Amino acid sequence: MADADAQSLDAAILTHDAALLKDTVRDAGVLAQSMFRTELRKWTKGASSPVSEADIAVNDLLEARLRAATPDYGWLSEESADDAARLSRRLTWIVDPIDGTRNYLGGHDDWCISVALVEDASPVLAAVFAPTRDEFFFAARGQGTTLNGAAVRASPGSVLDFTRIAGPKPMVERLNGSGGEIELHPRIGSLALRLCRVAHGALDAAFAGGNSHDWDLAAADLIVQEADGRMSDLSGDPILYNRREVAHGVLVAAGRDRHAGIVAHFRNRPFA
Repeated sequence: MADADAQSLDAAILTHDAALLKDTVRDAGVLAQSMFRTELRKWTKGASSPVSEADIAVNDLLEARLRAATPDYGWLSEESADDAARLSRRLTWIVDPIDGTRNYLGGHDDWCISVALVEDASPVLAAVFAPTRDEFFFAARGQGTTLNGAAVRASPGSVLDFTRIAGPKPMVERLNGSGGEIELHPRIGSLALRLCRVAHGALDAAFAGGNSHDWDLAAADLIVQEADGRMSDLSGDPILYNRREVAHGVLVAAGRDRHAGIVAHFRNRPFA
């Protein structure tokens, strides 16, 4: 009975958190959209990563709403100082307030808000919202993926159509075993959106280059997985989140059969 009660409590918590996540991410999208294509203060962090006052405003909204409602959860955001306390929390929010800031500042529409709730090392809830495209992806563990409320699935099969594969050029070319010229898919600047394109079949596969981070990946990972896809490193190993090290190497997302074929390809031809 105790185990059943614990499972029931977990389901109730996740139902509450799912509603909280949807409402909060939608409101964050409204805020980001209201600041889009306006004059913004902006600066550079690290070597070349752009940040704007919109990133901070959206981060502040997300943090205020999510942390107030779930004070016992950890917090990891691209725009917040890292707090090692998250490592001891069973549940942690992983947030990218604006994924694709460079595109956002350039007035392009391929940017989004990306938020996941991670239990231990795996995402259990995910929302990715692209306001200018009116695309709201949502996934809950074991419950499938929706786009604007309609169920979606990754494209089936294992054939490689390179016009439907997105990612850094060297990775896509390495996948082309024939060595011939290929037509590359146009660049998608938001990594989270690039990966989510796999979940509703707009892309057959997508790569993430090295040095992506938890906040770029966690929500899109669950969205792909729950759409009958797979997302992993090139050896096929799953991605673990909310670890001390939050950077990751080269990753690939695709429908299950296509993913298996791509992983097998790179096992035989390791990516240098």
